[in-house]
Amino acid sequence: MRLYNTLTRREEDFAPSVDGTVRMYTCGLTVYARGHIGNFRTFVATDVLRRALRHQEGYPMRHVMNYTDVDDRTILESQKAGVPLREYTGRFIEGFLEDAALLGLEPVEEAPRATDQANIDAMGETIRALDRNGHTYASEGSIYFKISTLPEYGKLAHLDHAGIQSGARIDADKYEKENARDFVLWKATKAGEPTWDPGIGPGRPGWHIECSVMALRLLGDPPIDIHSGGVDLIFPHHENEIAQAEGATGTPFVRFWFHVEHLMIEDEEHGTEKMSKSLGNVFNLADIVERGFRPSALRYLYLGTHYRKQLKFSWTAMRQAEEALKRITDFLARVEALASSAEAGNTTVRQTLDTAAKAFADHIADDLNTAAALGIMFDLVRALNSAIDAGDLTGTDAAGVRATFDTFDTVLGVLCLRRSEDERPPVPVAEIEQLIEARKAARLARNFPEADRVRKELEARGILLEDTGSVTRWKRK
Repeated sequence: MRLYNTLTRREEDFAPSVDGTVRMYTCGLTVYARGHIGNFRTFVATDVLRRALRHQEGYPMRHVMNYTDVDDRTILESQKAGVPLREYTGRFIEGFLEDAALLGLEPVEEAPRATDQANIDAMGETIRALDRNGHTYASEGSIYFKISTLPEYGKLAHLDHAGIQSGARIDADKYEKENARDFVLWKATKAGEPTWDPGIGPGRPGWHIECSVMALRLLGDPPIDIHSGGVDLIFPHHENEIAQAEGATGTPFVRFWFHVEHLMIEDEEHGTEKMSKSLGNVFNLADIVERGFRPSALRYLYLGTHYRKQLKFSWTAMRQAEEALKRITDFLARVEALASSAEAGNTTVRQTLDTAAKAFADHIADDLNTAAALGIMFDLVRALNSAIDAGDLTGTDAAGVRATFDTFDTVLGVLCLRRSEDERPPVPVAEIEQLIEARKAARLARNFPEADRVRKELEARGILLEDTGSVTRWKRK
C-alpha cells in the first residue's frame, strides 16, 4: 500500500514498523459542540484508511482517537453553560458516538479523554523530560516550549525559519502560521478554570501537549506508524506535537502523516466557501437527516472525492449521492431476486468479478483512491446488469456477486450502513408487512382504490413498495 506522507510531500510504500501491527493516532473531536460534517469528512476518511489497512491489507490495528475535553474553547463554553467541564464535554462525547455509529465508523481500540488522570500524569512526565533536555522555560506560572532549541522545528508545515519568532510567546491554543512562536505547554491556574498538578505546579495543559502525550502513552515507543487529522491541524497543532514528542524522546515521532482536505460549502448565494457560524452554513448530521437524507448518503458523498482534494458539499450533491447509492442497492436487490439454477456458474461473470476486485484493491492501495474504486463498482454494476438482461447471470452466480460487493464494502463501509438503516425503517417492519398483506387482499378483491391508498400511505411515511410478479418488496424511500 502506498500513502501520501505530508512530512515528505510524496507517496511512499507503507508497512507497519513493529510486529506487523499498525499503530495509528487520530486527532479526535474537540468536544465543546456537536461535530459537524467537516469534522466527519476527516473521521470517515480515517475510518476508510483503518478499514483498508485492517481488511484489505490484513494488518492488526492499534488505533487511538482522542477527545480534546480541555482547551480554551471547552473551558469557555462550559463556563457559559454553567456546567462543570467534564460533565459539559461528556454530553458532546455521547453525541459524537451517536453520529459515529450512524455514519458507520468502526470503533477504535482506544478513545481517551485528555483529562483522564493517567494522561494528565503523563503530560507532567513529558514536560519534565522537555525541561531536562533544555526545551522549556517558565513565565508567570506557565511553562513554554522554546522553539529555538529544536533546529528542525517547522519541518511538517515547511515553515520559513526567517519568520519564526523565537522568544516571542503565545498562550492561545490556536493561532496563524505567521505566528510561529514559543507555545504554552502548561497554563497557569486562572480563577474559575479547572486545575491539576502532576508535579509541575498547578495549572492545566495547553492543547498541543495533549495529543503527543496520549499517542505515546497508548501506542508505545516512537516512531508510531500513522498520525491523521484535517489539514487545518498541520500548523500549529501537529507541528507542535512533533516538537514536544521529539524534544522529550530524542526520537522521530511519526513515520507517516495523513491529512484530509477541507469540506467546502457550495451554494448559489455565496459560491464556494468554508463552513462558518457567521454565515450560518455549519451543518451537523442531524441537519442532513432533517433534510430527508440518510447518513449512508453522506458517507457515500465523502467517498466520491479523494481525501486530499477539497470536497464541495451541496444539497444537489447529496441528492446525486443518494441516487448513486440507490443504483448499487437496486442492482444488488435484482441479483437477490434471481431464480436459483442447477447450472454451473458463468465463467465470464467470474472473470469479470475477479478483474473488478483486483482493480478495486489496486485503487485503494494507491493512496486510498476511493473515487476511482467507486468507478470500478459502477462499471461492474453496468456490466452485470447487462449480463442479467442477456440471461448470462443467474442465481448460481449470485453468491459470487454478493461476496465481491461485500469485499468492496469491508473498505467502504457504505452498503452495510445502508442495510442497517433499512433494518431500522421509519415504519415498524411488522406494520409494513401487515399493510402489504392488506394491500394484497384489496387487490385480490379488486378494490384498487384501497390498495393504492395503502401504497401512498407507506410512501408518505418513507416506505416504497415494488411489485415483481406476485411478490411485493419494500424499501426505504
